[in-house]
Amino acid sequence: MNNDFLNLFSFTRKYYENYTKKISLHEPVFFGNEKKYVNDAIDSTFVSSVGKYVDLFEKNFSEYTKSNKSVAVVNGTSALQVCLRLCGVKSGDEVLTQSLTFIATANAISYLNAKPIFLDVDIDTLGLSPKSLNDFLNEFGDKRQNGTFNKKTGKRIAACMPMHTFGFIGRIDEIVTICDDWNIPVIEDSAEALGSKYKGKNAGSFGKMSAFSFNGNKIITTGGGGMIVTNSDKLGLEAKHITTTAKISHKWEYDHDNVGYNFRMPNINAAIGCAQLENIEKILHNKSLLHFEYQYLFSEIGIELVKPPKNNTWNYWLNCVKLNDRRERDLFLKESHKNGILNRPVWKLLFKLDMYSSCQKDSQKNSIFLEDRIVNIISSAKF
Repeated sequence: MNNDFLNLFSFTRKYYENYTKKISLHEPVFFGNEKKYVNDAIDSTFVSSVGKYVDLFEKNFSEYTKSNKSVAVVNGTSALQVCLRLCGVKSGDEVLTQSLTFIATANAISYLNAKPIFLDVDIDTLGLSPKSLNDFLNEFGDKRQNGTFNKKTGKRIAACMPMHTFGFIGRIDEIVTICDDWNIPVIEDSAEALGSKYKGKNAGSFGKMSAFSFNGNKIITTGGGGMIVTNSDKLGLEAKHITTTAKISHKWEYDHDNVGYNFRMPNINAAIGCAQLENIEKILHNKSLLHFEYQYLFSEIGIELVKPPKNNTWNYWLNCVKLNDRRERDLFLKESHKNGILNRPVWKLLFKLDMYSSCQKDSQKNSIFLEDRIVNIISSAKF
């Protein structure tokens, strides 16, 4: 086995010395008021979709992200789906996005009976490439009074949804500028980017709306959960309304004015989120320490540690390495799992999945290159 692999495995075992068996990619950490707040929610009997912790979590999240409105929901995929709907995506429309992303990005589009168009990413940011976006629109875009349409399919291009891969933020300002020119709203898939900034601005603050995830493997967790974020008070109120079954407020009547969703985050989950958010700066700091340890290690071995792109204040969510080719990638994964170190590859490109194989795409040159080489390495915060 490659000595560089052995050096990395040895470092990982030593760094996570309390792990006697398998070491997971990114485990949640609980060292604050999680149990206290959960017990308080249980004692209050408000454990479902209403309660003080839902309101507090939304308020505190808006303060942290410097956004006007935050709406807590059951998961990040639901958050994306609602953002797309409120930004005007309808059945038969198309949405510009990337294939180098978790499947939730494309699934959220499909839930609205819309169709993703897969554009290439930049090598350095692993996120949607402004050049790919611009090239596609110049070739296929058709500006009309009622929106931008795809010359090839005749369908309306209703939104653009870049994803901030591993917490890296791509050239989102350029993406927004291009989309503004084509009258296409931008929705940020910020599922992995809580705590990251681009040119001093928080992830999720560039587009019309944004979605975050609090799955167990994210920077902070609520067990399962997500958050819709927007600077539009109108969209924020609409998001709250349709995620709470579009029920018209009344003391006892059950009246609904739209087809809504039962996407409300339970109070007991929000209680965990409140406690997690209280310690986010410490979590980010400890994750940065791991990255600096990796930097030192990788300066001495022959594997490339992927660095955060320019203009990024990174949240250090998932560290990743870039190997030489698919063969070396597969060998690295095989050996790491054999050693109980559960590193993972980047996702299979979405256009290679049966349900998305017919979607329009560009060359995907960079995405294919990265799929063959990128591996996420153990990135849990250590306390």
